[in-house]
Amino acid sequence: MSSLIVKSAFSILLLCLLCSCQEPFSQAENLQKTVQTQIDSIEGDVAVAFYNLSDPKDSLLLNENEKFHAASTMKVPVMIELFKQARQGKIDLKDSILLKNEFKSIVDGSSYSMDVSDDSDDVVYSQIGSKVALKDLMYSMITVSSNLATNVLIELVDAKKVTESMRDLGATEIEVLRGVEDQKAYDQGLSNSTTAKDLLLIMKAIADDSAGTPEDCEAMVAILKEQQFNDVIPLYLPEEVGVAHKTGFITGVQHDAAIVYLTDGRSYVLVLLSKNLEDVDKGTDQLAGISKTVYEYLIN
Repeated sequence: MSSLIVKSAFSILLLCLLCSCQEPFSQAENLQKTVQTQIDSIEGDVAVAFYNLSDPKDSLLLNENEKFHAASTMKVPVMIELFKQARQGKIDLKDSILLKNEFKSIVDGSSYSMDVSDDSDDVVYSQIGSKVALKDLMYSMITVSSNLATNVLIELVDAKKVTESMRDLGATEIEVLRGVEDQKAYDQGLSNSTTAKDLLLIMKAIADDSAGTPEDCEAMVAILKEQQFNDVIPLYLPEEVGVAHKTGFITGVQHDAAIVYLTDGRSYVLVLLSKNLEDVDKGTDQLAGISKTVYEYLIN
């Protein structure tokens, strides 16, 4: 009987030793598991790219190289190019340009116009035929995602140059081919595209002043902080947390790319891309939930 007791005690001791040798999951591993579970619950395709600007070793990349329609996130590269060309003396952001609503398709050069009912900003349309400052068009392009302002500005700086500048920042996959609502190009599969990794690199470049001069990058952050569409990354974050970001939305697609500034001085970049969403409203809220998870991971 005593022999059985000794064996039983030894077995229990051995089990305890084995359990104690198993290291618990790290916080980073827990973050990855939690976010992956959240992604799996979304009816659609999702990519996540997170980078802790205060601790470069702290990052999370999930489906980061998958290509997505860029939607309005491509307006950030256009903004960067505007500041670049202004710095080179090619344009002056204080100058004004005649606002028109006639553009040429990249397919055959045929003309097309923007429809105010398909745009998120109707104020700019009231200025058609008059001169508007480039800096004001740029502000509308980012903060209220004006498609009309975007097309005027892309025509000015040249989409190819925008893409070239993104290559200089290390973004190797993003393609800015054209303006918005070029239906002929869309029908032929010629659309602006990006990956979560490239958008992360682009937002990081703004955050660390490598997308332009420190003054230019500070100005870009200030504009991005004025973003009027806040249903994704900022939604479940405290009001005192600063979020400089750009959203993108088309049918079945919901994106957000942000630099998030915590109250303790730390900051991070977060990019959330989605496509083929079965339920856009539900999917948008679930993406906001991923943003909350990343924020709680950092503050805890």
